Amino acid sequence: MIDLYYWPTPNGHKIPIMLEECGLPYRVKPVNMLRGEQFEPAFLRINPNNKIPAIVDRDGPGGRPMALFESGAILQYLAEKTGRFLPRERRRRYEVLQWLTFQVANVGPMFGQCGHFMGYAPRKIRYAIDRYRNETLRLYGVMDRRLAQVEYLGGDYSIADMATWPWVHVRWLHHIELAEFPQVARWYAAVGARPAVQRGVALLAQRMKIGNPDAKAREALFGGTQLRQGRTVVSGLRKAAGRRPGRAKARARG
Repeated sequence: MIDLYYWPTPNGHKIPIMLEECGLPYRVKPVNMLRGEQFEPAFLRINPNNKIPAIVDRDGPGGRPMALFESGAILQYLAEKTGRFLPRERRRRYEVLQWLTFQVANVGPMFGQCGHFMGYAPRKIRYAIDRYRNETLRLYGVMDRRLAQVEYLGGDYSIADMATWPWVHVRWLHHIELAEFPQVARWYAAVGARPAVQRGVALLAQRMKIGNPDAKAREALFGGTQLRQGRTVVSGLRKAAGRRPGRAKARARG
């Protein structure tokens, strides 16, 4: 059994899609990021970076539970656990991994910043909107050229597609018209027609809210809570380090 710590966002959607594709049993542990639940100590023990998604595999390596965060790492872990959606042959494997990394390092951050300045920022900053929307358009062009050569980003359907599709799914926030990118449109329809993708993206869909946050959500997502939480964790670690027997003995010898 896998515990899925989740909230319905593009990054969050990746993991239930993969779990549904593989038929792995899982139970959902909602983390309401709009109300600051990502800062609760129990969740921080699983993901010190206070973001979703995260998992705890109760049947991890060696039969012991394993906690894991970062969507790219989780997708690769689940692919290796099940032997699915990540080729074993080295050349094909790295073809998939490079497009998974393309999503993690480019699509997610750039589309996210585009969405932030277009749909969340309290002031419309033209430079920021142009900067990130232009980069979003450039990345759509990269995908469109790739998909003119292959059916899916990694060649065959893979974790690279599962990672990227949810970000195209919220293209309305970025004011993207898929008609401008016909190969992405073809790929988007093909991936979206998969029953497992439909089940994964439907998870907690009634609680999904993108754009126009209220004051409490804005504070939880973008406010000073994150900085205060970080300082609290660092302070706690320093205090714990000061209580270690080895440190106490070292001070005594000094």
